[in-house]
Amino acid sequence: MAAQNSAGIQTLLDAEREAQKIVQKDRTKRVKDARSEAQKEVEDYRKQKEDEYKKFNENQSSGNKEAEQQAEKDTEKKLAEIKDIGNKTGQQVVNDLLNAVVEVKPVAPSRTEQPVA
Repeated sequence: MAAQNSAGIQTLLDAEREAQKIVQKDRTKRVKDARSEAQKEVEDYRKQKEDEYKKFNENQSSGNKEAEQQAEKDTEKKLAEIKDIGNKTGQQVVNDLLNAVVEVKPVAPSRTEQPVA
């Protein structure tokens, strides 16, 4: 009877060890699955934030492009105005400058002026 009880106890201990191995394998599998799922969620979140960042940059850069285009139009308009004024009055300005340089008109200093040191 003692041998039979000893064999039964040994069988129960073996079964308990086997059950612990199965439980440990299951825990390990769940941890790996949870880790994989967490990694997938992190990747999805990262992708979502990168997409949001790209959209934000596109919106910001499109605003800058519009401002650049408007500034370019304004600059071209001002240059056209300056060239038009230069074409209309440029020759007269050149003639006035030449006359001022070529025609010397000496002026005697007045007594109220102080000499420059």
